[in-house]
Amino acid sequence: MPAAPESPHLLIPFAGRGTPECRKALHGLRLPGLEALLSRLSPVHEDLQDESTLSPPHERALAAALGIAAPDGQIPWAALEARRAGLDGAVGEEGGWGIATLCHWQVGIDDVLLGDPGAIRIDAAESEALLAIARPYFEEDGIALHATSTPGRWLVRGRMFDGLATASIDRAIGHPIAQWSPLSDGARPLRRLQNEMQMLLYTERVNDERTARGVPPINSFWLSGTGHLPLDAAPMQTGPQVADGLREAALRDDGAAWAQAWATLDAGPVAELLAAYNAGARVMLTLCGDRAARRFGVEPRGLAGWARSLFQRASAPAVLETL
Repeated sequence: MPAAPESPHLLIPFAGRGTPECRKALHGLRLPGLEALLSRLSPVHEDLQDESTLSPPHERALAAALGIAAPDGQIPWAALEARRAGLDGAVGEEGGWGIATLCHWQVGIDDVLLGDPGAIRIDAAESEALLAIARPYFEEDGIALHATSTPGRWLVRGRMFDGLATASIDRAIGHPIAQWSPLSDGARPLRRLQNEMQMLLYTERVNDERTARGVPPINSFWLSGTGHLPLDAAPMQTGPQVADGLREAALRDDGAAWAQAWATLDAGPVAELLAAYNAGARVMLTLCGDRAARRFGVEPRGLAGWARSLFQRASAPAVLETL
């Protein structure tokens, strides 16, 4: 007996974007692959929130696909990564996990903005040097630091992270720090530590060298990914393919680059998903924006529905605008 077709699932973050330039670019998109898929698939789930949620739609959708249920701002990405790396049993460490991402805080006249860490090109040597400098200060607050394979991105563990809801860095980039920083009394040690890092890193040789090269200094960190992962949690389900090609342009609100990235996605992962559908697979497609995640799947529609799908193509911009 032939094997049953696989059930590929494609998840696209920043498929819709409410920022000015991306909105302008939206109605000029020509996405034949996406429109062909949407005409064949049916809406099966919608997660509609608002733009004030700490966890953006694409993170909520990915957590749901992995079988993780968590409150807003407490999807345990750090704890999950630590478990996969075998770090959660480290001797002498206690408390919750988080992800500390080195970044550049842009000090303006009225606000301090969070710059995109991906745009400041932190290399492995800089990350290691700054980790050695920062470690004693974190340890004074009972926080253990662990390097990851991504320069400028550390796993942190300490009691101050227990029950602490934090905003995804994808929410905070380009916005005032105060808008997304946790303001609870329990977050005071975190805010103090961030300020200490600002003062400490300001005079470090790493930043002198970066300034000489004309790149922004690394002057603080952003905490995200906090949340509790039970010790007896079942193994995570196989996750969807996450097509992250829209992220950089969306965060910069570069409408032309976002449109080009969409065209690349349409000719690549979207076309591959359409081919899988045509081969008989029960595919799923999840489109995520600032406010909503909408999942589309294969549902029985009968002969009339199939006939309509041949002549009534869904408008991709109209669907993306709802996100």
